[in-house]
Amino acid sequence: MKKLIVELSEVVATPATDVLDTVIERFTAALGGAAGLVVDRDRGTVAYQGGWWYRGEYEVSGEPGGGTRVTYRAYNVADRLRWAVPLANRFFIGFRENAREGFAALLRKAA
Repeated sequence: MKKLIVELSEVVATPATDVLDTVIERFTAALGGAAGLVVDRDRGTVAYQGGWWYRGEYEVSGEPGGGTRVTYRAYNVADRLRWAVPLANRFFIGFRENAREGFAALLRKAA
């Protein structure tokens, strides 16, 4: 079971295939390779599950008029001590702000 912690969404004026390539490139660089990365080009999704609690998912979809909606979701996927994740993240200084900044940087690169 996964519980949504953060969701960010924005539209950029870039074709969906280019945005998806940028998301894949960014995750691959951040992870030092594609190990653990789940890519579904047909659905426009990229996901990574790391540590004991985190799952990050990007969804890339075309918008009317040629733009692309990019949505990022971070989930709590802990199967034990699930209750501790929100508490720990309050002490993990800047988690939400870092997610927003990383998302904004991705959109700038994709644009």
